[in-house]
Amino acid sequence: MSLPVALTEILACPLCKGKLKYAAKQHELICTFDKLAFRVHDGVPVMLEAEARALTAEETQSWTSS
Repeated sequence: MSLPVALTEILACPLCKGKLKYAAKQHELICTFDKLAFRVHDGVPVMLEAEARALTAEETQSWTSS
């Protein structure tokens, strides 16, 4: 299940309050500043730092260049 575009535009990183990017294939919201990926479970973003996944250097590079 994907997120509505309107929701992705208003969500912010819970740590830095920065804009998130949506990775639809991975069902994750990406914060390039904190290098974290927040999963989306059944259409609900899990915006908890303890549940976030650290981005690899390659993932960070690909997200910051796009």
